[in-house]
Amino acid sequence: MSTEITTTKNELTQSQKFTEKVLAEFTGGVGEIAVTDFQKRLIQGYFITIDAVLKKAELNRLKKDEKKRDALPVIWQNVNLETLAQTAVHVARLGLDSLCPNHINFIPFKNKATGKYDLTLIMGYKGKEVQAVKYGLDVPETLIFELVYTTDIFKPVKRSLTNKVESYEFEMVNPFNRGEIMGGFAYGMFKDENKNRLLIMSMKDFEKRKPEYASTEFWGGEKTIWKDGKPSKEKEKVEGWLDEMCMKTLKRAAYSQITIDSQRIDDTYQFLKQRENDTIDTRVQDAIEENANSEVIDIPCEVKTPEVKQEVKPEQERKPGF
Repeated sequence: MSTEITTTKNELTQSQKFTEKVLAEFTGGVGEIAVTDFQKRLIQGYFITIDAVLKKAELNRLKKDEKKRDALPVIWQNVNLETLAQTAVHVARLGLDSLCPNHINFIPFKNKATGKYDLTLIMGYKGKEVQAVKYGLDVPETLIFELVYTTDIFKPVKRSLTNKVESYEFEMVNPFNRGEIMGGFAYGMFKDENKNRLLIMSMKDFEKRKPEYASTEFWGGEKTIWKDGKPSKEKEKVEGWLDEMCMKTLKRAAYSQITIDSQRIDDTYQFLKQRENDTIDTRVQDAIEENANSEVIDIPCEVKTPEVKQEVKPEQERKPGF
């Protein structure tokens, strides 16, 4: 009984520390806290998500052989709270909800320079959508996503001198047994239909975006069978969730195609872009893939993109987008 009470008190203390640190970052340490009720709810959700991530990581650490495991426990006391608070502020300003599937994930990695754990931010395709809507130069009113299988009929209709509107023809011949995945497409529909665009991805394109050390549990394939705690020479085939992984890849690619409006770029966009670039290290791709696609707390969510007054900057050269 006493143990349960102590644990609860410690968790409340960590929650309070995290929340106070994040709120302090909103003000820069001075002045009135400029945070909405919606953002406060997001911050509470970040603590719940990160707390669960840390507990899972600590259990995985303890499962390793004592000689191979990191000596530093994966607990709140060993987290770089200042860096995490800065990340939480920008994520909350963008309106991303860690309790909603495919918004954002936090992955702990040990920072050898500080001797503490940093939490890397991984943005899902829903997070990419929120970001694209807020910062996009010309955002489609509707985006249609489809995977194409061997029994489907798909014909792209590209723009030409005689055809002003880019389009496609698509038919599922056998919807309950569609065969193997050949590729996929995303179709962006604008108010001005002359802007409609078709993004086509082959299976080869999906493979290019597959992490170097992708987990077979998600992408399918063969994995080594372990016996008596050791890897054997035997292999087993894993079906995985290839269709879901390809669809997520397609959506991420489509939202990434939307051109960012240089006049809307602010500190939040620049910070999150830098954090995203920090995760490109191929040595951690497998861990990212495994954690970013694991089961998450699934609750009904409403995607909200907060309205922010932007400082108008000089117009820069823009590349054509989706």
